Amino acid sequence: MLQSMTGFGKASGNYGAKKITVEIKSLNSKSCDLFVRMPSVYKEKELDLRKRLTETLDRGKIDCFITVENNGDSSANIFNRELMRDYARNLKEISVELKLPMEDPMALLMRLPDVLSTQHEEFDEAEWKYIHSLVEEALKKHIQFRNDEGAGLTKEFESRIGKIQTLLNEVPKFESARMDGIKSRIETNLEEFVGGAKVDKNRFEQELIYYIEKIDISEEKLRLGQHLNYFIETMNQPTSQGRKLGFITQEIGREINTLGSKSYHAEMQKLVVHMKDELEKMKEQILNTL
Repeated sequence: MLQSMTGFGKASGNYGAKKITVEIKSLNSKSCDLFVRMPSVYKEKELDLRKRLTETLDRGKIDCFITVENNGDSSANIFNRELMRDYARNLKEISVELKLPMEDPMALLMRLPDVLSTQHEEFDEAEWKYIHSLVEEALKKHIQFRNDEGAGLTKEFESRIGKIQTLLNEVPKFESARMDGIKSRIETNLEEFVGGAKVDKNRFEQELIYYIEKIDISEEKLRLGQHLNYFIETMNQPTSQGRKLGFITQEIGREINTLGSKSYHAEMQKLVVHMKDELEKMKEQILNTL
């Protein structure tokens, strides 16, 4: 089954006084282009996280964001109350001694050294296990998103392959007129430039047969039909085969181009143009297929 490289998954929950959110999103890319943003306290687990994301999501431009918000019950910032009291007492004594007014003493206190200190968190294994469970939940939602998008791609590819097959089935009804037209043009040119009396009829028939064999499209029709069937077969495999489908579309394109170069018939060339149009639309979507 097909998967899209476009995906999104989000999971969040509360751990103690913290709200933790994990977001994973991806867009199409030829390889795995992974960016992870997480609080520094969990950095020792980043390599394990990267390995898990790469193994699960395979390809794409992938962004993983882990954010932590305090719910207000705890704070990483701590006021040094004893030091603030000493500062305040000394400021008041100096103000009285120098007879200077104290305007907004709190603002002054906040600018003094060591009044506010930051409490550094330590890594908590139990907390990381909870975060890991959120990562797994976000991954599950992300993969489901990719599967849903892949189902849409499958329907589109089936439709466009079906249209190309229908156009290919229209080709045979123009082949007789195509051959007659080619033969007529050759005869007319010979009459005009050489003269009918000077033409060796046996040699002419031999050359005509040789020329017609060169522009025969039987093999191209056969190979194109086989490539279309192979595309559907590959698309319905259990795992998504985006790269392989890209190679098959290249082969489909080669056969369509050869049909066009050999057609020498206006109506057949119109069919080829419509085939190319359907194929180009497929190629755009193949770029987003895992």
